[in-house]
Amino acid sequence: VQLHASGGGSVQAGGSLRLSCAASGRYAMAWFRQAPGKEREFVAGITWSGSNKKYVDSVKGRFTISRDNANNMAYLQMNSVKPEDTAVYYCAAAQDRLSLGTKYDYWGQGTQVTVSS
Repeated sequence: VQLHASGGGSVQAGGSLRLSCAASGRYAMAWFRQAPGKEREFVAGITWSGSNKKYVDSVKGRFTISRDNANNMAYLQMNSVKPEDTAVYYCAAAQDRLSLGTKYDYWGQGTQVTVSS
C-alpha cells in the first residue's frame, strides 16, 4: 500500500489548509502529527464507509476529516489553525476498516505544516 500525503505548507494563525492523502484499497484512514521534540499523536480518523469519525480534543470544531472512496482519497481540512498545530502530518491506513485511532498498518511520508502567529 502506498500512501502519498500532500497539501502542507506555511499559513498564518487563523488560516486554513487542506491536506490530501492518496491511498488505493479499502482501509480506515487517519491523520497523525508529530511536532519537534514531541511524540506522534493521533489527530483524526475515519472508517472506510466514512460514517464514523474521531478527533483529538485539541482539533475538534476546527479540523474535518473526510474521504472520497471513488477517487481513493482522504482529506484533512484544517481551519482556524494555531501555532500549536505546527507539525509534520502523516496519513495512515488500517486494514481494519472500522479502526478509529488505534492500530494502523501503513504510513505515508509526512507533510510539513507550519503555522505562524
